[in-house]
Amino acid sequence: MHGQARQGRGADRRRSGRRRTAVAAAVAAVAAVGVLTAGATAPPGAFAAGRPDAVQQGLNTLVRDGIAPAALASVTDHDRRTRNYTAGVADPATGAEVPVDGQVRIGSNTQVFTAVVMLQLVAEGKVGLDEPVDTYLPGLVRGEGIDGRLITVHRLLQHTSGLPEYMLSPRMADLAAIRHHYFEPRDVLDLALAQKSDLAPGTKWQYSNTNYLLAGLIVQQVTGRPLAEEIDRRVIRRIGLRHTYFPAPGDQTIREPHPNGYYRDAPGAPPRDFTELDPSWAWAAGQLVSTDSDLNHFYTALLGGRLLPTAQLAQMRTTVPADDAGPGVRYGLGLSSMPLPCGGVFWGHNGNIPGYRTRAGVTDDGHAVSVTLTLKSTGDDSAQLDDVMNAALCR
Repeated sequence: MHGQARQGRGADRRRSGRRRTAVAAAVAAVAAVGVLTAGATAPPGAFAAGRPDAVQQGLNTLVRDGIAPAALASVTDHDRRTRNYTAGVADPATGAEVPVDGQVRIGSNTQVFTAVVMLQLVAEGKVGLDEPVDTYLPGLVRGEGIDGRLITVHRLLQHTSGLPEYMLSPRMADLAAIRHHYFEPRDVLDLALAQKSDLAPGTKWQYSNTNYLLAGLIVQQVTGRPLAEEIDRRVIRRIGLRHTYFPAPGDQTIREPHPNGYYRDAPGAPPRDFTELDPSWAWAAGQLVSTDSDLNHFYTALLGGRLLPTAQLAQMRTTVPADDAGPGVRYGLGLSSMPLPCGGVFWGHNGNIPGYRTRAGVTDDGHAVSVTLTLKSTGDDSAQLDDVMNAALCR
């Protein structure tokens, strides 16, 4: 069963509280083990007649090909018109309808929120990008080939620190075994520091969630407040993201209407329902829950200058090659840029977490797109997601 494209929020089950105007401004996205260079804008006719059908057909194909039980998307054009799309079913066991613009776990898109808070602190003179981690967390970051005196805040945000990935720890190998386990951030950090680093700080771009774990700890150390509170106060409430939140400790559910999320831990293995899990291990690198339309709002507000001063936004958009993520992909401070086949780029991030895969971003002329799949698999289905993003952002 395939969903139909729905205009605005008139048909949405959140009719009373969900009408809001998507901001036109600048940027677009992917990243989080994949990424997205500032350049030319997408073509002006990108949202001409026929585009909604192309997006819907793309979602239908993802479901039909078994990439996920459900697919959702939100597309905002430069005239601030938003269309929401669904395909598939929210729960294959019951055939329940996919909620329009339903809440999902957004994985590594969370890192952009964390980077924004850090750069706000830089603008306030409370954090220095060129300061070593040891300035804020003295003696904490030590290990074989690891020294917090040599790793700057800038390198954390840009994934050029050389820090090992904590998700590669044997403790994290069986996600089903830990899905209901609560982790303190420093417990997760220990999993990274127990590994050896063979990559000197500043040598090259290498994605590691450990960078953002440390960024979150620095935010807490500098502000004296929990990271969740800082993200909520400085980002979520500031720009009115009504359906985005940082789950509290022990909160394993998703609050509002949502499609179920599934995880396949081996090729050919049956998908498991991972809708409920404790996301504490993801923390500053991936714990947030949001909707596709909220992500569109966030990225357009960010690139439109509503969250950071000009200097810090320019730093965020200053990129290095992220060759491991794909041809032409570059990475800034929490933001990626990815080339579009029709010319130009889009800015943003992607997020992978058991249950959900999300790509989100915006072009420089304000076309915003977010796409979510309700299955995270060990296989690579990035090409299919790219097809839908390109359908939405290119003629």
